[in-house]
Amino acid sequence: QGLYSSVVCPGLVMSNMTYRILPVFLWKLLMPIMWLVSGSPGWFGVGVWLFKQKPEYLDALVKYHSCTSGLGKSYVEPRKIDVDEETAEKFYQKLLELEKQ
Repeated sequence: QGLYSSVVCPGLVMSNMTYRILPVFLWKLLMPIMWLVSGSPGWFGVGVWLFKQKPEYLDALVKYHSCTSGLGKSYVEPRKIDVDEETAEKFYQKLLELEKQ
């Protein structure tokens, strides 16, 4: 309906929130292992895929997840968002009102 938003999660990152869980030196030791296990920076693939799509053809009630198979192949998996369309329409109308202000 004319409003498009593309949001990409950066994946696994170190921040002030993670430093409160474990000491910094421990994170620096664990991060390479966690990147290998999680498939990051595999999220980059979904970002490239997403920005190549025409926004009007993407389903507004679907989240597109970047996945990595056990063999390292990246793919995009659509997952339906659990929200009723009436609530989504009300939210969209509210966004349009805010945009006009």
